[in-house]
Amino acid sequence: MSTDYQLSITPVKLSQLPSEETIVSLGESLLESTKSWKHGKAFHKGLVKTCSRPKGPRDGAPWHCRISEHAPEDATFDEFWSKLGEDKANNEMQYVSEIKKVTLIKEISPTQSIWSLYYTFPPPVSPRVFTVLQTKHLVAESPKKGLIVSIPVELSEDAELAKLEEKGVKGRYVSVELLEELDNGKVEWRMATSSTPGGNIPSFVAESTMDSTIAKDVTHFLHWFHTVREKPQEPAAA
Repeated sequence: MSTDYQLSITPVKLSQLPSEETIVSLGESLLESTKSWKHGKAFHKGLVKTCSRPKGPRDGAPWHCRISEHAPEDATFDEFWSKLGEDKANNEMQYVSEIKKVTLIKEISPTQSIWSLYYTFPPPVSPRVFTVLQTKHLVAESPKKGLIVSIPVELSEDAELAKLEEKGVKGRYVSVELLEELDNGKVEWRMATSSTPGGNIPSFVAESTMDSTIAKDVTHFLHWFHTVREKPQEPAAA
């Protein structure tokens, strides 16, 4: 893989997948750059802030970012990581209503795997298929930090793997998520993404709702998480 790989919606062939180190480094750099992006609207009573960056020369689409801070009552770092860093695709299907099916295409290592996600939408929009390489990187000592990077992958080089994809219009997205313990005892959840739905949907239509869509994922996640959260053990009676 050439060293000039950049995070974008351009799919990567299986024979050209970047190294884990490259993906993690690019993800960290991108999220650091979001701190100087143009501020957008805040959503859900100010819980979720957004910012964005126009499409650059090597981007396939503009970038959008959301940032939220969470007290332990929402979820602890370990609780966030257990649902976003572990088994991410299956967990996303529980709180993103448009995801109807996820398929593990290939497990490359304990920290890298290829997934295909099948989305459905109200008519007249036809189903979409997004296939991504997910890379996760955890810093387990305090302050804890966890990174999850998803980049679009093209499976055409391997007919057997390509058969595992659902049928539908191919969309593309790249996303970088960071969970980080803060000095104030909270957890910051920062996510930047660039995407195209594919097909005949004009890009300006998809772009116009992007900030509100990614902001909604925070509240949808928290609502779902609180239905599956393990209750603390009651102390045994003396």
